[in-house]
Amino acid sequence: MHISIEWTYKTPKGAGTVLHSNEMPAAQALLLAEDMERTGRVKSLHFNDRQDVIWSIKELKAYLKEVDTEPHNITVYFDGGFDRTTKQSGLGCVIYYEQNGRPYRLRRNASSAELKSNNEAEYAALYLSLVELELLNVHHLPISFVGDSQVVINQLSGEWPALEKDLANWADKIDAKLNELGIQPEYKPVSRKDNSEADRLATQALKGIDITGLSELVKE
Repeated sequence: MHISIEWTYKTPKGAGTVLHSNEMPAAQALLLAEDMERTGRVKSLHFNDRQDVIWSIKELKAYLKEVDTEPHNITVYFDGGFDRTTKQSGLGCVIYYEQNGRPYRLRRNASSAELKSNNEAEYAALYLSLVELELLNVHHLPISFVGDSQVVINQLSGEWPALEKDLANWADKIDAKLNELGIQPEYKPVSRKDNSEADRLATQALKGIDITGLSELVKE
């Protein structure tokens, strides 16, 4: 979760002002807030998240303690490919997350013979990632979804309308699953080069190579 700090600063003579921080990870914000309190110049202090929910220090501490044992700080990369000759699709997703202070990477791909276009394959790859998040018991968290499909990213973020019926159905299906899981999505476009891991998984699925793997990453 990313939040900002609102700090009402006071001087020894009673003058004061309200200061606002940039957005930052919740754990970092808590460290800064605790340091601010030690100055003795805090009249009031709270945190604001992206949904405009206000948190106290006590509430934020409890939240961070709870989520540490569950997957959090999640970023999802997704990609889909469609072979016009065989009418087969390949889907790939990579999920990075932290749990119990350790970083993990989950890789998953799948193939499909039921899709009709590359754009549908891209949507299906994102939906595949939601299925994997549900299996990880991820819920009520902000999550970044990263892909190289301008169509999917812009349609799901509301920048472009989904005029094609098949794509609109996928968008509705994804929105429904996000609401069911309580996930607050943030969609981020990247170049194909920067989405190479998910792209490789989708290509492997087209070749009939199934990948399902979870690994703990080494901290640098």
